[in-house]
Amino acid sequence: MLSCIGDIDIMYYRNTHLAIPAGSNPPTELPAEFANRVLVLEIIDSEFPGYVYLESSYLMKEDINGKYMYIAELWQRKYLSYDLAGEDMHGPAYLSIGRHSLCSTGVFCLAGSHCPVEYVACMRCLSWPSQAADWPARKRNYSWPESATVDHVVSDGCDVVHVAHRLCRDDKWMGHRQHRLSFSRAEVALLNTWSPFRQIVYHVLRVFVKTNQLTESADNPGAGTLSNYHIKTLMMWASEVKPITWWVKISTLSESVSNC
Repeated sequence: MLSCIGDIDIMYYRNTHLAIPAGSNPPTELPAEFANRVLVLEIIDSEFPGYVYLESSYLMKEDINGKYMYIAELWQRKYLSYDLAGEDMHGPAYLSIGRHSLCSTGVFCLAGSHCPVEYVACMRCLSWPSQAADWPARKRNYSWPESATVDHVVSDGCDVVHVAHRLCRDDKWMGHRQHRLSFSRAEVALLNTWSPFRQIVYHVLRVFVKTNQLTESADNPGAGTLSNYHIKTLMMWASEVKPITWWVKISTLSESVSNC
């Protein structure tokens, strides 16, 4: 199974930038890792759900009491643009092939190969976005996730990554300015609430679609109709709509994987 992990994904963000929902009040407190001067950008909806623009808005500065205060509005507001095109790009990620410091843990070095590392530049948004406002209040018949987990996920906000919608990538204006809301933090928190058995089912499904060449890869271009995103979404959906007895009464791993 180790050889099917694939790569290491590292998300990073600048501590001098902060994304906030459009029209919301400036924050007065920020986590300790943020710089004493921060550029605030407002999240503007696009016509595609989950895809947004970032409009530079104003500057904030930390005072002697550790509070942040509005100091200046930008004289010229504009949408943040980027140019990350190239063969080393995979969606919002920049691919770096080579041995990384994370290999010192020994986990990936056991596979006997170099570690492909994908770096994803993102921007922190400390607020839960309005585009996902229905998720915390969604009716859940089987109490997954629990209310404490929902509160934790919402309080952690989201991130915004540099990638345009597939229909806009070739557009000269939108292709360089569209971003996508990322809920990777939420996904990690939710996956960690699963029982070990359910986590194993998830990873076996990932291995199955990869070893059976159901996903797109460098060796199998254009073949993928499924991705890890589909497997993750399927498992989270099953966790919400199936009672705990549905998982418990299934006696074997193969039966669980087959049902999913």
